[in-house]
Amino acid sequence: MPAHFGARYTGPNTSGWYRDVTAMVVPYVTDRTKLAALLPDGFEPAEDPVISVYYACNKQIDWLAGRGYNMIGVNADVIYNGEGERLAGTYALVIWENLADPILTGRELQGIPKVFADIPDHSISGDVWRCNASHFGHAIVGMEISALRAPELEEIAAAQKAKEGQDNPMGWRYIQKAGAPDPALDEYTTFPSENHLSQIMLGEGNVDWNRLTWEQNPTQFHIVNALEQLPIVEYRPAMITRGATNLVLPQRPTRVLR
Repeated sequence: MPAHFGARYTGPNTSGWYRDVTAMVVPYVTDRTKLAALLPDGFEPAEDPVISVYYACNKQIDWLAGRGYNMIGVNADVIYNGEGERLAGTYALVIWENLADPILTGRELQGIPKVFADIPDHSISGDVWRCNASHFGHAIVGMEISALRAPELEEIAAAQKAKEGQDNPMGWRYIQKAGAPDPALDEYTTFPSENHLSQIMLGEGNVDWNRLTWEQNPTQFHIVNALEQLPIVEYRPAMITRGATNLVLPQRPTRVLR
């Protein structure tokens, strides 16, 4: 943001709450070696090399004065091995969003790798939910979830147990020096959030990556193609949720990894 105008306005109604969030998540196991090649130094795939492709329709966002935006992101289950700590969590490979404001703030303040895409609201036909992202008129990815059902109590308990000690979303805050190839800023970050879910449905998911050329998407084709080349070995249960999300936790603020 233009520093000479001062910091972005903060006031009593500019919290990190996203009051109305509808999300789709499709996880799948991929090839460990190929995933490792995409991770920066200090990160390695978790024992289960799982990729999670997710969509969120975000509405009633406090810091946007009630406005909203859509996003499609890709997380990898990882282990961070730093000089001062070891963390299990997820590494953000990329997030596409259809609004500049969260792209800029997420990249500059938190180190989240965000880029722009056209992302319409999800569609629902019967029990099939679909979403997609495109740029310059060319499809990036499509995702769908079907065969929806309510989760069993045992499934909820197992999912909660599996996440214990792993609620650590991580990214890479990297800004290159002006006119030079080396970085002016180079640090790994973690940016915790919390979800309050009012509805959970499980289902069967599918992700369809497109392979693109430079002519079709000159600034992002290499990102899309790298993700398209990660094999889908096995799908895990997909999930649709409704609820609210808080991105600003005073007790667990965004910080640099040690």
